[in-house]
Amino acid sequence: MADRTPPLAIEELRALVASGEIDTVVLAFPDMQGRLQGKRFAAGFFLDEVLAHGTEGCNYLLAVDTEMNTVDGYAMSSWERGYGDFAMHADPATLRRVPWNEGTAMLIADLGWADGSPVVAAPRQILRRQLERLAELGYTAQVGTELEFIVFKDSYEQAWDAGYKGLTPANQYNIDYSVLGTGRIEPLLRRIRNEMQAAGLTVESAKGECNPGQHEIVFRYDEALVTCDQHAVYKTGAKEIAAQEGVSLTFMAKYDQREGNSCHIHLSLTDEDGHNVMAGDGPDHMSPVMRHFLAGQLAALRDFSLLYAPNINSYKRFQPGSFAPTAVAWGHDNRTCALRVVGHGSGTRFENRLPGGDVNPHLAVAGLVAAGLYGIENELELPEACTSNAYVGDYAHVPTTLREAAELWENSPIAKAAFGDEVVAHYRNMARVELDAFDAAVTDWELRRSFERL
Repeated sequence: MADRTPPLAIEELRALVASGEIDTVVLAFPDMQGRLQGKRFAAGFFLDEVLAHGTEGCNYLLAVDTEMNTVDGYAMSSWERGYGDFAMHADPATLRRVPWNEGTAMLIADLGWADGSPVVAAPRQILRRQLERLAELGYTAQVGTELEFIVFKDSYEQAWDAGYKGLTPANQYNIDYSVLGTGRIEPLLRRIRNEMQAAGLTVESAKGECNPGQHEIVFRYDEALVTCDQHAVYKTGAKEIAAQEGVSLTFMAKYDQREGNSCHIHLSLTDEDGHNVMAGDGPDHMSPVMRHFLAGQLAALRDFSLLYAPNINSYKRFQPGSFAPTAVAWGHDNRTCALRVVGHGSGTRFENRLPGGDVNPHLAVAGLVAAGLYGIENELELPEACTSNAYVGDYAHVPTTLREAAELWENSPIAKAAFGDEVVAHYRNMARVELDAFDAAVTDWELRRSFERL
């Protein structure tokens, strides 16, 4: 990948620490769920010791469930293996200020074992490996993520105490593209936009969405790893800013019966000179590279759905007529398809519409790249575009449950060839843990239907 100027240089950090402007450095990595896990350091100690040598973290951080419970089935970490450490090494290219936390800077870490080898099942390492494979062909992936969330007037603590029931959304009706609707919570949206900008992200826009209280903030396209790191920083930062404002927001894929929170991911390829290689004079104004790459997306979409929709709740989004996809199909600017081709010339790209707001961006983009490479390497032919309503078309169906997606992933020769047996087994176990927990739970739905009437 090309060298790039980080949002904040190490020498700038040294000066800010010396002046007392920065006193805390956060070193964190994205876990299986895409959450930032790590430590806060005294800034002087970080510069003197941690920057060069790294720090340690318990390896159970990649072997727990969403609630941080220790669970079985992971090869890398268990009670039998003693729950040892892995090393966290700061990536200087990710250094940035954290404006919403006073006197704070942050870096993203890569994970390694004591012998210096990488932790191959770490999401950032999984993405790095696929980007390295892509680079061998002379290509760089450019990515943008469009992440939706729902804002509530209740604080996180109030929402917890209420069992997440009866919360008050920040808007009471559909405000899709409504300037009036976004104006209702512009102080919050403005804080998020401006403070993300100050953290080194390039903000494009904010807009209202369909579900009451639902909004979206969009950031500039960038190289794949940069975008995914920024996505994780933004997601954590938006929650922290909301908490500071006494409100809450959720990125869960499907909060209620209405529209879910999507995270559409756009991807294009550039060559070593930075030129988009997806546009062309061929059919549909696409290059052969793009046609093969897009054909790979279709071929691997069901097998890789676990990377795009990693939770039980993720699959509640996939309903006909919901703007979330159900068909394994592609089309030009067709929002009924799982894959939507948009742009022209240097802006030619495709959008994968499967991921929801709960997605781990590093894993999802790794899946997009691996699928595209499968298409290129096998010179897959792209079927005809869908030009009508894909919801009622004769197409293969997106998996409808986490169980179905996990079985497809576990038995996929495409996944095993692209990611290796260790990664496939690790994330199959992640799905098993969630399924076991869900299958053992007694839900509100069951109580309402069964307590008296059965």
